[in-house]
Parts: sequence; structure tokens; C-alpha cells
Amino acid sequence: MFSYRHAFHAGNHADVLKHTVLLAVVKHLKLKDTALHVFDTHAGAGLYRLDGDYAKTSAEAADGFIKLVNASMPFAPVLQDYVDMVASFNSGGQWSVYPGSPFIVQGQLQDRDKLKLFELHPTDSKTLSANIAQLDADRQVTVLREDGFEALKKFLPPPSRRALVLCDPSYEIKHDYARVPTMIADALKRFATGTYVVWYPIIPRPEAHDLPKKLKTLAIKNSRSWLNATLTVKSSKLVQGADGEVVRPGLPASGMFIVNPPHTLKAALKEALPQMVATLKQDSHAAFTLDAG
Repeated sequence: MFSYRHAFHAGNHADVLKHTVLLAVVKHLKLKDTALHVFDTHAGAGLYRLDGDYAKTSAEAADGFIKLVNASMPFAPVLQDYVDMVASFNSGGQWSVYPGSPFIVQGQLQDRDKLKLFELHPTDSKTLSANIAQLDADRQVTVLREDGFEALKKFLPPPSRRALVLCDPSYEIKHDYARVPTMIADALKRFATGTYVVWYPIIPRPEAHDLPKKLKTLAIKNSRSWLNATLTVKSSKLVQGADGEVVRPGLPASGMFIVNPPHTLKAALKEALPQMVATLKQDSHAAFTLDAG
């Protein structure tokens, strides 16, 4: 149950999509004067070392964030915001630190806002608490070693009636594919006007294929607006390794589904997604989709 460690994948192409979208959503939501409550159901460790053993083992950042910042092109505003945000955690032209969603969100919040971070993994939860402690933001940020799927229920609706929920489980546990729409359905009953952001992998298995469809159905059923953005960097077909063994080529694509998205998000991503494809593509199957309703 506790085998997944995001440190192996920090800064990969899925993080580029996820964190570009997340940052754009938070920046828009914080513009209102009313306090914003943010809930991160699977917070991870919060900060990751790109020069650490975990990241070096997979080297996924090399085909993700690092590839992006080495591209010689002017970026769309939301993509530039993302690059600038990661740059703020680094210095001297070295890309050694990658911020996870807790630090991306916290860096945008006003004093009045609140952030609750759920993380069950014993090691990551401990690391997350230590990382958050550096911020001296005890009144604003709370770390809870609880199941985010279930724990979210007791916090909705928030006192300010404004909330953002980020849900990005590892999906290593097959039941996560069912728990995500169940959680969103319950959240919409409790607080229909919240903004709900779900990251999901795009892999050749029925549960992954059906998840965005289920989320779209939920949004429509509850008369909520929605947006679905996907980024594909390579084919999902099996390939033959150097030793002749047939292997799956890692994560080929991922998506972000947002219920009640900011009205500015679709236009912003329409500019940014083609640039992600151009810089992060690994073969001719690279592509993006952007749908909304």
C-alpha cells in the first residue's frame, strides 16, 4: 500500500501539466477577497531533490521540466508562471529542487487562506511535516496523516464557502480509480460550487479510460462546468528492450479534469498545451486535447 514514492517521478511531464494547471487555478481563485480553503488529498513529501538518489534513479525530470526550461522559445503566460515558480526554489542556474503541490499552493496563498495536506505514506508524511515546518506557517498549513478520500468530507463546505480540492493519487491501488469519482460525487453534494482538480494517468487499462468519462458525467449531472486537458508525450505501445524483453515504456500521457474551472483556464491552456507538446514530445504520437463544457 505504501510503495509509491513521488520522488522518483518529480518534475516529469505529468508534473509539468499538473502543476501548470494547478498554479493557474490557484492564482485565479486567490484574486477574490474571501478566504480560500485548499485541500490536497495526496500531498506527498512537498519538496523533492532533482539531484537526489530517487530522482536520479528514474531521471524523469530530464524528459520533463528540465527539457522544458532548456527549450528556446517564449512561453505562454501560464507556462512561464510555472517555470518562474520552480525557479524561485532554485538559484545559480542549477535545477536541484522541485516543489510539489503543497509548496506551489502555499506560495500563492494570502494570510487569510488555509491549506490542509493529507498524506498517509509514513515516510512522506514525516518528510512533509518537516518541510512545511520550515515555512513557519502553522496557522495557515495543516498536515494530516489521514486518508484524503475520506478526511475531506469533514471539511466541506468550508466556512468561507470557497474551496479548491486537488486529488492526485498514485493510482497504484486499483481501487483509486473508483474512489476518485466517489469522492467528487460526495464533495459536490456537500459543496457544489467548489473547484475540484483531478490528475489521472492515461494508460491502457479500462479504469483509467473510464475515469474522465465518469467525472464528466458527474459534472453534467450536477449542472457544473468542467474542463479536461490531456498531454501525451509518446506511444503507449509495448517496446522491446535492449535485452530483447518486451517492456511498457513508462507513463505515456496524463490528464487534468477540473470541475468548476476558472473561466480563463481554457484560453490559457489553449496557448500552453501546444508548447508542452513541442518541447516534451518523445515520439510522433505526442499530442494534446482540450475539452470543456
